[in-house]
Amino acid sequence: MNVAALVKDILVEVLQMPADTEFESDTPLLGAIPEFDSMAVVSVLTAIEENLGIVVDDDEISAETFETFGSLCRFVEEKV
Repeated sequence: MNVAALVKDILVEVLQMPADTEFESDTPLLGAIPEFDSMAVVSVLTAIEENLGIVVDDDEISAETFETFGSLCRFVEEKV
């Protein structure tokens, strides 16, 4: 499974970004993308849970999880 591709697809869909949007490991997310607000965080987490069949507890997430594309991908990789 390509976690980075899945996370990218989820971000593009939830944030309604162009499909050809590129994400690098160090691409900033939270605070850098205006559409990426608290509601978007919830939507992204829900989509990750549904797509991967995992459960993310509230105490597992922090601002650092959503700091960059790479940090979000690492978090997802640790959960699967």
